[in-house]
Amino acid sequence: MPARVAWSGTAPRKAPEGPPRPECGHRNARARAVRTRPGERTLERMTRQAGPEGGTIERRVVLRGAAGALLGAAAAGCTGGGSPRHTPGSPSATASPTGSPVPGALPRTTPWRPTSAEVDPEVKLRAVQLVEAIGAWPAGKGGTAAAEARVAALRLPTGLVGQAGTLLPSADAAALQVVDAQYGGILTDASSVLVVCRQWTRHGARIVAGGTTVDVRLVRTGSAWTVTALHPAQPGAAVGSPSAAVRAVLADTRIVLPPAAEADLRSGLVHDSVPSAMLWLARTYRMEVSVVRSGHPLNVFGTNRPSDHPRGRAFDVWRIDGRAVVDPAAPRTLVERFMRDAAAAGSYNVGGPVQLSGGATSGQFFSDDTHHDHVHIGFLR
Repeated sequence: MPARVAWSGTAPRKAPEGPPRPECGHRNARARAVRTRPGERTLERMTRQAGPEGGTIERRVVLRGAAGALLGAAAAGCTGGGSPRHTPGSPSATASPTGSPVPGALPRTTPWRPTSAEVDPEVKLRAVQLVEAIGAWPAGKGGTAAAEARVAALRLPTGLVGQAGTLLPSADAAALQVVDAQYGGILTDASSVLVVCRQWTRHGARIVAGGTTVDVRLVRTGSAWTVTALHPAQPGAAVGSPSAAVRAVLADTRIVLPPAAEADLRSGLVHDSVPSAMLWLARTYRMEVSVVRSGHPLNVFGTNRPSDHPRGRAFDVWRIDGRAVVDPAAPRTLVERFMRDAAAAGSYNVGGPVQLSGGATSGQFFSDDTHHDHVHIGFLR
């Protein structure tokens, strides 16, 4: 294990005395959320995408970081196995689909589907189907009425469309790719599924890249799950000058951020313990983050205890070195080592699919069904 180091140059804080409480909460983090403007960072790369008619287009894509609206890259298919076959997980999301124009056609996307490795595949499938139905449409099928028709076809309440927020922007057409679907909490008859997605909208000849993370709430009725509420992510406005640690994370190619998570970091509402730990872990691993602050329940699911996520003191990782945490084929030694290294990076509260022994304090490590598909890394400050 590498020496314990924090980006700020100081040693990471140790876990407090006394058992920590497991994370992942109950209501959507919507406090202090505002619309944002595009930021200053630009990423440029060559991409090859399938056009709407089946042809392939290769072009230089320029994505500008958004202050409160994160721009998605055109990559589709970050799934459980590390390939575009959409098993446990898929592309990333933003909190508002306002982004930089990208010339070309809408990319071809793939429906995200869970695997049998999930605690409850059906609850994730139901949540994802709704987000896909609202957030993507062909030319001439935009607007509330058309979205309600798509939702009705799923036999879900059409009133959910009114809660879609930035998932349903005004555009001629839209494509949406789910990056990952993660439990925000799962109980016997209630669940929160955090659907991370990228979205591209067409406005005349312009393609705008964006996306969001949606906290989808569901309840079980009989043997089926139904959706009761949607809470799209609402990260804060970008600060003029992010911290050195945040700037380093944004430039680190070993840290993959979905748009809402990037916007969270740019907002200045995330404690530096989070980007510092990301940088420390990125020295050893390539990690794909699912959630930081926005798009996550406010409270630990099923309780009234505040979650560390909305307070900007936690982040979740759904894929490590190309292996989805939920994938049974992912080496358990990889996940266990990552969890222990997260603790060494200063986290007082590390949750995942494996119950680890030891720790700086009793209960520093925890495991439950909610954390079957990701590693939670929380901080005191």
